[in-house]
Amino acid sequence: MTTMLALRAHRDASTLVLEDIPVPEPGPMDVVVRVAAAGLAPGIMRLLAMGAFKHLPTTLGFEAAGSIAAVGSEATGVRIGDRVRAHTFLNCRTCIYCRTDRDMMCAQQSIMGYAAFNDTAMPLYDEYHNGVLAEYVRLPYWLVDPLPQSVSFDVAAKVHTLANAVRALKWAELPMGSTVVVTAATGAMGTATVKLAKHFGVADLILVGRHSDRLKAVAGLSGGIPASIVALDELPDDWTATRALAGRLRELAPGGAHAVLDYVPDGPVTGQAMAGLATGGALVHMGGNHTPLPLSPMALMMNMWRFIGTRACTRNDALEVLRLLETGALAADELITHRFPLSEAVGAVDAIQRRDEPMWMPVINP
Repeated sequence: MTTMLALRAHRDASTLVLEDIPVPEPGPMDVVVRVAAAGLAPGIMRLLAMGAFKHLPTTLGFEAAGSIAAVGSEATGVRIGDRVRAHTFLNCRTCIYCRTDRDMMCAQQSIMGYAAFNDTAMPLYDEYHNGVLAEYVRLPYWLVDPLPQSVSFDVAAKVHTLANAVRALKWAELPMGSTVVVTAATGAMGTATVKLAKHFGVADLILVGRHSDRLKAVAGLSGGIPASIVALDELPDDWTATRALAGRLRELAPGGAHAVLDYVPDGPVTGQAMAGLATGGALVHMGGNHTPLPLSPMALMMNMWRFIGTRACTRNDALEVLRLLETGALAADELITHRFPLSEAVGAVDAIQRRDEPMWMPVINP
Protein backbone atom coordinates (compact mmCIF):
# COMPACT_ATOMS: atom_id res chain seq x y z
CA MET A 1 0.00 0.00 0.00
CA THR A 2 1.64 3.23 -1.16
CA THR A 3 -1.20 5.75 -0.89
CA MET A 4 -3.80 6.51 1.77
CA LEU A 5 -6.92 8.59 2.25
CA ALA A 6 -6.54 11.77 4.31
CA LEU A 7 -8.67 14.79 5.28
CA ARG A 8 -6.80 17.85 4.03
CA ALA A 9 -6.98 21.62 4.17
CA HIS A 10 -5.44 23.84 1.51
CA ARG A 11 -4.36 27.45 1.59
CA ASP A 12 -7.07 29.93 0.60
CA ALA A 13 -9.70 27.17 0.62
CA SER A 14 -12.80 27.38 2.78
CA THR A 15 -13.68 23.69 2.47
CA LEU A 16 -11.94 20.48 3.47
CA VAL A 17 -11.18 17.73 0.98
CA LEU A 18 -10.49 14.00 1.07
CA GLU A 19 -7.39 13.16 -0.92
CA ASP A 20 -5.17 10.22 -1.72
CA ILE A 21 -1.64 11.03 -0.57
CA PRO A 22 1.50 8.91 -0.06
CA VAL A 23 1.70 6.73 3.06
CA PRO A 24 4.41 8.34 5.25
CA GLU A 25 7.78 6.64 5.66
CA PRO A 26 9.40 6.74 9.11
CA GLY A 27 12.56 8.74 9.65
CA PRO A 28 15.22 7.36 12.03
CA MET A 29 13.44 8.73 15.14
CA ASP A 30 9.87 8.11 13.96
CA VAL A 31 7.08 5.63 14.14
CA VAL A 32 4.21 5.29 11.69
CA VAL A 33 0.88 4.48 13.32
CA ARG A 34 -1.99 2.81 11.49
CA VAL A 35 -4.90 4.90 12.75
CA ALA A 36 -7.78 2.90 14.21
CA ALA A 37 -9.68 5.87 15.63
CA ALA A 38 -9.29 9.64 15.38
CA GLY A 39 -11.14 12.30 17.30
CA LEU A 40 -12.97 15.28 15.85
CA ALA A 41 -12.59 18.74 17.38
CA PRO A 42 -15.16 21.49 16.67
CA GLY A 43 -12.56 24.26 16.60
CA ILE A 44 -10.85 23.15 13.40
CA MET A 45 -12.74 25.44 11.03
CA ARG A 46 -12.46 28.46 13.33
CA LEU A 47 -8.70 28.00 13.67
CA LEU A 48 -8.34 27.63 9.92
CA ALA A 49 -10.19 30.92 9.44
CA MET A 50 -7.92 32.57 12.05
CA GLY A 51 -4.76 31.45 10.23
CA ALA A 52 -3.56 29.31 13.14
CA PHE A 53 -2.45 26.54 10.77
CA LYS A 54 1.08 27.60 9.83
CA HIS A 55 1.60 24.96 7.14
CA LEU A 56 -0.88 24.38 4.34
CA PRO A 57 -1.77 22.12 2.71
CA THR A 58 -1.86 19.76 5.67
CA THR A 59 -3.68 16.72 7.01
CA LEU A 60 -6.02 17.67 9.84
CA GLY A 61 -6.72 16.12 13.24
CA PHE A 62 -4.71 15.66 16.44
CA GLU A 63 -6.44 12.92 18.50
CA ALA A 64 -5.68 9.33 17.54
CA ALA A 65 -5.00 5.78 18.60
CA GLY A 66 -3.95 2.75 16.63
CA SER A 67 -1.16 0.22 16.09
CA ILE A 68 2.45 0.85 15.16
CA ALA A 69 3.00 -0.10 11.52
CA ALA A 70 6.62 0.97 11.03
CA VAL A 71 9.55 1.91 13.28
CA GLY A 72 12.55 4.10 12.50
CA SER A 73 16.08 2.76 12.89
CA GLU A 74 16.81 4.85 16.01
CA ALA A 75 13.40 4.64 17.71
CA THR A 76 13.55 2.81 21.03
CA GLY A 77 10.99 1.14 23.30
CA VAL A 78 8.43 0.61 20.52
CA ARG A 79 7.62 -2.36 18.29
CA ILE A 80 5.51 -3.02 15.23
CA GLY A 81 2.04 -4.07 16.36
CA ASP A 82 2.07 -2.15 19.66
CA ARG A 83 -1.29 -0.60 20.56
CA VAL A 84 -0.66 3.10 21.22
CA ARG A 85 -2.23 6.45 21.76
CA ALA A 86 -0.66 9.37 19.86
CA HIS A 87 0.26 12.39 21.97
CA THR A 88 0.50 14.95 19.17
CA PHE A 89 1.66 17.94 21.21
CA LEU A 90 5.04 19.14 19.96
CA ASN A 91 7.29 20.78 22.55
CA CYS A 92 10.98 21.59 22.91
CA ARG A 93 11.24 19.23 25.96
CA THR A 94 14.02 21.30 27.56
CA CYS A 95 12.57 24.67 28.67
CA ILE A 96 11.44 25.45 32.23
CA TYR A 97 7.81 24.75 31.31
CA CYS A 98 8.53 21.38 29.73
CA ARG A 99 10.57 20.35 32.77
CA THR A 100 7.91 21.32 35.34
CA ASP A 101 4.71 19.69 34.02
CA ARG A 102 3.60 22.89 32.28
CA ASP A 103 4.48 21.86 28.75
CA MET A 104 1.40 23.57 27.33
CA MET A 105 3.24 26.87 28.04
CA CYS A 106 6.30 25.97 25.96
CA ALA A 107 7.06 28.69 23.39
CA GLN A 108 7.39 25.99 20.73
CA GLN A 109 4.15 24.23 21.56
CA SER A 110 2.15 23.29 18.53
CA ILE A 111 -0.21 20.48 17.70
CA MET A 112 0.05 18.11 14.79
CA GLY A 113 -2.88 18.54 12.42
CA TYR A 114 -4.05 21.56 14.34
CA ALA A 115 -2.40 24.81 15.32
CA ALA A 116 0.74 26.60 16.40
CA PHE A 117 0.41 29.09 19.24
CA ASN A 118 3.46 31.35 18.84
CA ASP A 119 5.51 32.93 16.09
CA THR A 120 8.83 31.52 17.31
CA ALA A 121 10.80 28.96 15.32
CA MET A 122 9.07 25.57 15.51
CA PRO A 123 11.25 22.93 13.89
CA LEU A 124 9.12 20.02 15.11
CA TYR A 125 5.92 21.59 13.77
CA ASP A 126 7.65 22.25 10.46
CA GLU A 127 8.46 18.55 10.25
CA TYR A 128 5.34 17.02 11.76
CA HIS A 129 2.46 19.36 10.94
CA ASN A 130 0.43 16.64 9.22
CA GLY A 131 -2.27 15.24 11.49
CA VAL A 132 -4.15 12.05 12.18
CA LEU A 133 -7.36 12.15 10.12
CA ALA A 134 -5.82 9.67 7.71
CA GLU A 135 -5.14 5.98 7.47
CA TYR A 136 -1.58 6.44 8.76
CA VAL A 137 0.32 9.13 10.66
CA ARG A 138 4.06 9.67 11.21
CA LEU A 139 5.29 11.13 14.51
CA PRO A 140 8.35 11.05 16.80
CA TYR A 141 8.62 7.77 18.69
CA TRP A 142 8.58 9.53 22.08
CA LEU A 143 5.07 10.82 21.41
CA VAL A 144 3.24 7.49 21.63
CA ASP A 145 1.83 6.12 24.87
CA PRO A 146 1.28 2.37 25.38
CA LEU A 147 -2.42 1.57 25.29
CA PRO A 148 -3.78 -1.01 27.75
CA GLN A 149 -5.73 -3.85 26.15
CA SER A 150 -8.77 -2.90 28.24
CA VAL A 151 -8.98 0.57 26.63
CA SER A 152 -10.69 0.76 23.23
CA PHE A 153 -9.13 2.68 20.37
CA ASP A 154 -12.21 4.94 20.23
CA VAL A 155 -11.88 6.01 23.87
CA ALA A 156 -8.10 6.30 23.55
CA ALA A 157 -8.59 8.73 20.67
CA LYS A 158 -10.42 11.06 23.07
CA VAL A 159 -7.96 10.85 25.97
CA HIS A 160 -6.79 14.34 25.04
CA THR A 161 -10.26 15.77 25.70
CA LEU A 162 -10.51 13.95 29.03
CA ALA A 163 -7.01 15.18 29.92
CA ASN A 164 -8.04 18.76 29.17
CA ALA A 165 -10.84 18.35 31.71
CA VAL A 166 -8.35 16.94 34.22
CA ARG A 167 -6.17 20.01 33.75
CA ALA A 168 -9.12 22.39 34.22
CA LEU A 169 -10.19 20.57 37.39
CA LYS A 170 -6.63 20.71 38.74
CA TRP A 171 -6.29 24.45 38.09
CA ALA A 172 -9.53 25.05 40.01
CA GLU A 173 -7.90 23.78 43.25
CA LEU A 174 -11.20 22.44 44.54
CA PRO A 175 -11.91 21.72 48.19
CA MET A 176 -13.59 18.44 49.05
CA GLY A 177 -17.35 18.72 48.80
CA SER A 178 -17.21 21.56 46.29
CA THR A 179 -19.93 23.05 44.12
CA VAL A 180 -18.87 23.44 40.49
CA VAL A 181 -20.52 25.18 37.54
CA VAL A 182 -19.79 23.69 34.11
CA THR A 183 -20.65 25.86 31.11
CA ALA A 184 -21.17 24.52 27.57
CA ALA A 185 -21.87 21.34 29.49
CA THR A 186 -23.26 19.43 26.51
CA GLY A 187 -20.05 19.66 24.48
CA ALA A 188 -17.03 17.36 24.57
CA MET A 189 -15.20 19.29 27.29
CA GLY A 190 -18.34 19.69 29.37
CA THR A 191 -19.23 16.01 29.28
CA ALA A 192 -15.64 15.03 30.08
CA THR A 193 -15.67 17.32 33.11
CA VAL A 194 -18.96 15.92 34.39
CA LYS A 195 -17.62 12.39 33.97
CA LEU A 196 -14.44 13.19 35.93
CA ALA A 197 -16.00 15.36 38.66
CA LYS A 198 -16.27 12.61 41.27
CA HIS A 199 -12.51 12.03 41.07
CA PHE A 200 -11.93 15.61 42.27
CA GLY A 201 -14.21 15.68 45.31
CA VAL A 202 -17.09 17.54 43.65
CA ALA A 203 -20.34 17.26 45.64
CA ASP A 204 -22.71 19.36 43.51
CA LEU A 205 -22.77 20.29 39.84
CA ILE A 206 -24.59 23.08 38.04
CA LEU A 207 -24.69 22.48 34.30
CA VAL A 208 -25.20 25.39 31.90
CA GLY A 209 -26.11 24.90 28.25
CA ARG A 210 -28.57 25.88 25.58
CA HIS A 211 -31.16 23.09 25.82
CA SER A 212 -32.68 21.42 28.87
CA ASP A 213 -33.19 18.01 27.24
CA ARG A 214 -29.52 17.77 26.32
CA LEU A 215 -28.46 18.97 29.76
CA LYS A 216 -30.59 16.29 31.43
CA ALA A 217 -28.79 13.65 29.41
CA VAL A 218 -25.40 15.03 30.47
CA ALA A 219 -26.49 15.09 34.14
CA GLY A 220 -26.74 11.31 33.90
CA LEU A 221 -22.95 11.12 33.44
CA SER A 222 -22.18 12.50 36.90
CA GLY A 223 -21.86 9.16 38.67
CA GLY A 224 -24.45 10.06 41.28
CA ILE A 225 -23.36 13.63 41.97
CA PRO A 226 -26.48 15.86 42.21
CA ALA A 227 -26.62 18.01 39.08
CA SER A 228 -28.85 21.05 38.60
CA ILE A 229 -29.33 22.40 35.09
CA VAL A 230 -29.64 25.93 33.71
CA ALA A 231 -30.91 25.99 30.13
CA LEU A 232 -30.25 29.29 28.38
CA ASP A 233 -33.31 28.85 26.17
CA GLU A 234 -35.48 28.82 29.31
CA LEU A 235 -34.12 32.09 30.72
CA PRO A 236 -35.97 35.36 29.98
CA ASP A 237 -35.35 36.68 26.47
CA ASP A 238 -33.41 39.63 27.89
CA TRP A 239 -31.14 37.50 30.11
CA THR A 240 -27.98 38.89 28.56
CA ALA A 241 -28.93 42.45 29.62
CA THR A 242 -30.56 41.64 32.96
CA ARG A 243 -27.84 39.20 34.04
CA ALA A 244 -30.47 36.57 34.71
CA LEU A 245 -27.94 33.77 34.34
CA ALA A 246 -25.86 35.17 37.21
CA GLY A 247 -29.04 35.48 39.27
CA ARG A 248 -30.07 31.90 38.54
CA LEU A 249 -26.66 30.58 39.56
CA ARG A 250 -26.95 32.47 42.86
CA GLU A 251 -30.34 30.89 43.45
CA LEU A 252 -28.91 27.42 42.98
CA ALA A 253 -25.76 28.12 45.02
CA PRO A 254 -26.56 30.99 47.43
CA GLY A 255 -23.07 30.91 48.90
CA GLY A 256 -21.52 30.83 45.46
CA ALA A 257 -19.79 28.08 43.51
CA HIS A 258 -16.25 27.08 44.38
CA ALA A 259 -15.37 27.05 40.69
CA VAL A 260 -16.68 27.63 37.20
CA LEU A 261 -15.19 25.43 34.50
CA ASP A 262 -15.93 27.47 31.43
CA TYR A 263 -15.85 26.10 27.88
CA VAL A 264 -18.03 28.72 26.17
CA PRO A 265 -16.52 30.00 22.89
CA ASP A 266 -18.33 33.36 22.78
CA GLY A 267 -20.90 35.58 24.45
CA PRO A 268 -21.81 36.75 27.96
CA VAL A 269 -22.02 33.39 29.75
CA THR A 270 -18.42 33.55 30.97
CA GLY A 271 -18.81 36.92 32.70
CA GLN A 272 -22.17 36.11 34.26
CA ALA A 273 -20.97 32.72 35.47
CA MET A 274 -17.98 34.32 37.17
CA ALA A 275 -20.36 36.52 39.15
CA GLY A 276 -21.75 33.31 40.64
CA LEU A 277 -18.48 32.39 42.36
CA ALA A 278 -18.01 32.12 46.09
CA THR A 279 -15.35 34.28 47.76
CA GLY A 280 -11.97 32.92 46.70
CA GLY A 281 -13.47 30.91 43.85
CA ALA A 282 -11.88 30.32 40.47
CA LEU A 283 -13.09 30.46 36.90
CA VAL A 284 -11.01 28.21 34.66
CA HIS A 285 -11.51 29.12 31.00
CA MET A 286 -10.76 26.83 28.06
CA GLY A 287 -13.30 28.04 25.54
CA GLY A 288 -11.51 30.75 23.58
CA ASN A 289 -14.14 33.41 24.34
CA HIS A 290 -13.31 36.85 22.88
CA THR A 291 -16.11 38.66 24.76
CA PRO A 292 -14.66 41.09 27.39
CA LEU A 293 -15.46 40.34 31.02
CA PRO A 294 -17.91 42.84 32.58
CA LEU A 295 -16.10 42.68 35.95
CA SER A 296 -13.89 45.37 37.39
CA PRO A 297 -10.50 44.68 38.98
CA MET A 298 -12.12 45.93 42.20
CA ALA A 299 -14.69 43.11 42.03
CA LEU A 300 -11.93 40.57 41.51
CA MET A 301 -9.96 42.03 44.40
CA MET A 302 -12.79 42.23 46.93
CA ASN A 303 -14.10 38.76 46.13
CA MET A 304 -10.59 37.33 45.74
CA TRP A 305 -11.69 35.62 42.54
CA ARG A 306 -9.18 33.93 40.26
CA PHE A 307 -9.46 33.86 36.46
CA ILE A 308 -7.28 31.11 35.03
CA GLY A 309 -6.84 30.53 31.33
CA THR A 310 -5.48 27.25 30.07
CA ARG A 311 -5.18 26.22 26.45
CA ALA A 312 -4.38 22.54 26.86
CA CYS A 313 -3.49 19.61 29.08
CA THR A 314 -0.02 18.29 29.86
CA ARG A 315 1.43 14.91 28.95
CA ASN A 316 1.09 13.86 32.59
CA ASP A 317 -2.62 14.71 32.53
CA ALA A 318 -3.06 12.34 29.59
CA LEU A 319 -1.12 9.58 31.35
CA GLU A 320 -3.30 10.08 34.42
CA VAL A 321 -6.41 9.54 32.31
CA LEU A 322 -4.91 6.36 30.83
CA ARG A 323 -4.28 5.03 34.35
CA LEU A 324 -7.87 5.75 35.38
CA LEU A 325 -9.12 3.94 32.29
CA GLU A 326 -6.77 0.98 32.74
CA THR A 327 -7.80 0.41 36.37
CA GLY A 328 -11.51 0.74 35.60
CA ALA A 329 -11.86 3.75 37.88
CA LEU A 330 -13.05 5.68 34.83
CA ALA A 331 -15.39 4.24 32.21
CA ALA A 332 -15.75 6.53 29.21
CA ASP A 333 -17.24 4.40 26.43
CA GLU A 334 -20.65 6.08 26.76
CA LEU A 335 -19.05 9.42 25.84
CA ILE A 336 -18.46 8.21 22.26
CA THR A 337 -21.76 9.16 20.66
CA HIS A 338 -20.93 9.02 16.94
CA ARG A 339 -18.64 7.00 14.70
CA PHE A 340 -17.93 7.87 11.07
CA PRO A 341 -15.81 6.20 8.39
CA LEU A 342 -12.97 8.30 7.04
CA SER A 343 -14.82 8.53 3.72
CA GLU A 344 -17.49 10.62 5.53
CA ALA A 345 -15.04 12.88 7.37
CA VAL A 346 -16.06 16.09 5.56
CA GLY A 347 -19.69 15.57 6.52
CA ALA A 348 -18.66 14.63 10.06
CA VAL A 349 -16.80 17.92 10.51
CA ASP A 350 -19.86 19.77 9.25
CA ALA A 351 -22.08 17.83 11.66
CA ILE A 352 -19.95 18.71 14.68
CA GLN A 353 -20.09 22.38 13.69
CA ARG A 354 -23.91 22.34 13.49
CA ARG A 355 -24.67 19.94 16.36
CA ASP A 356 -28.25 19.43 15.25
CA GLU A 357 -28.32 16.46 17.62
CA PRO A 358 -26.44 15.68 20.84
CA MET A 359 -22.84 14.95 19.86
CA TRP A 360 -20.40 14.51 22.71
CA MET A 361 -17.25 12.83 21.42
CA PRO A 362 -17.44 11.75 17.77
CA VAL A 363 -14.64 9.69 16.24
CA ILE A 364 -13.50 8.73 12.78
CA ASN A 365 -12.61 5.08 12.10
CA PRO A 366 -10.39 4.86 8.99
